[in-house]
Amino acid sequence: MTTHETHKSSATTTTTTTTTASGPSARQRLGRTGPSVFPIGLGCMGMSALYGEADRAESLATIHAALDAGVTLLDTGDFYGMGHNELLINEALRTAPAEAREKALTSVKFGALRTVEGGFTGYDGRPEAVKNFLAYSLQRLGRDHIDIYRIARVDPEVPIEETVGAIAEAVQAGHVRHIGLSEVGADTMRRAAAVAPIADLQIEYSLISRGIEEEILPTARELGIGVTAYGVLSRGLISGHFSRDRELAPGDFRGMSPRFQGENLGRNLDLVDALRKVAEDKGVSVAQTAIAWVLAQGPRHGVDIVPLVGARRRDRLAEALGAMDVTLSAEDLNAVEAAVPAGSAAGERYPAAQMAHLDSEH
Repeated sequence: MTTHETHKSSATTTTTTTTTASGPSARQRLGRTGPSVFPIGLGCMGMSALYGEADRAESLATIHAALDAGVTLLDTGDFYGMGHNELLINEALRTAPAEAREKALTSVKFGALRTVEGGFTGYDGRPEAVKNFLAYSLQRLGRDHIDIYRIARVDPEVPIEETVGAIAEAVQAGHVRHIGLSEVGADTMRRAAAVAPIADLQIEYSLISRGIEEEILPTARELGIGVTAYGVLSRGLISGHFSRDRELAPGDFRGMSPRFQGENLGRNLDLVDALRKVAEDKGVSVAQTAIAWVLAQGPRHGVDIVPLVGARRRDRLAEALGAMDVTLSAEDLNAVEAAVPAGSAAGERYPAAQMAHLDSEH
């Protein structure tokens, strides 16, 4: 048995990773006040929405495999598949072994307003809306509380203090354990933290989405807020599995994503080719290299960072979890960042209309 300990600054906590004959077992606290979680979380969105048809049986098997491997954090949104994703997680937890079910933590985003056709029409962060969204999520999940609850995007018509205050009331009532934020900038983070303790900020962070390093990560470190990083493989773009001639299924979000369009796609996959050379020298996959890079950023920036991997299949999950066994030296990190320099991505991470909703980009 080998044990590795990383002691961080006073703004964060201590991470302990233990490897045994039965596989890796690790927990770390998410920020100063957040829950103790496995170092990688499972993003469940793709099992219900935005990436085309998903195999329900394989989705359930993937959640079970994640729990069996020690993963604790299951991330969802009440608007993923109009509640479908929460019901899927409910089924997965009901059919999982009791021990795994008891360790599972739910992270839920709310607030998105949608049409019957699936369009997005805005966000609602009013206190009365928070209570309404929460009641429905608890029912769909079949649980008496949600572990981390956050509005998906800031409602520009409602001060963040009011939205966070409503979640804080739910914490007091026992319906929510911790308060999270999603895609907010440094100023909004400070305002929210002045109302109640914030466990984590969920935000896109990857080799080709590094904008948070300038101001947002330092603010999170100062406030003792953890980061759950989504898009660590940029929706499969830097996974090593996406090809230039791939045809996307109807309803796949990537068909509208600027980074997957025309010349942008070619330029971005050129970056992946460069990253592949680094990965091959390490004897690991491209995806594992990209995830290991994100895992390495916590100690580098003094922030607790937990990557969320959006695996929809057990083989992709196993590959992603293998990133925990990848050690990137300072030389390796330099090679990775030389292959994919900061700011080198072609195209924005969302279409213009969705970028306008990102407080983190303003």
